[in-house]
This record gives sequence, C-alpha cells and structure tokens, in this order.
Amino acid sequence: MRTIAGSVTGGTKDTQDMIDFCAAHEIYPNIEVIPIQYINEALDRMIKRDIKYRFVIDIESSLK
Repeated sequence: MRTIAGSVTGGTKDTQDMIDFCAAHEIYPNIEVIPIQYINEALDRMIKRDIKYRFVIDIESSLK
C-alpha cells in the first residue's frame, strides 16, 4: 500500500519565512525544556493535565 500526504503548514520556504518573521518580531514559542531523565515525570504531568506549555526534551545535554 502507498500513501501520498501533504502538509498544510507549507513548504520549506514558507516555514523559513515564518521563522524569520517571528525572529524579527521577537515572537517565541511557549515551551518547557526538560532533560531526558525527567520524561516519566513529564508523562505523569501530561496525564494529570498539569502542563502549561509543550515539553521539549533536551537530548544534547542529556548525552553529556
């Protein structure tokens, strides 16, 4: 079976234009950066709906 899919977010150029716009206007995402060691607590918080922002796992720091 084969699937053809697209994205409603646009292509690479549109994505880069949006990133450039956000940078120029100091628009930043609301995120909570966590180490990989905190992943179980983050999952518990998600289940409890005790989160305000998207979790971003800091893999680079976790590998040191």
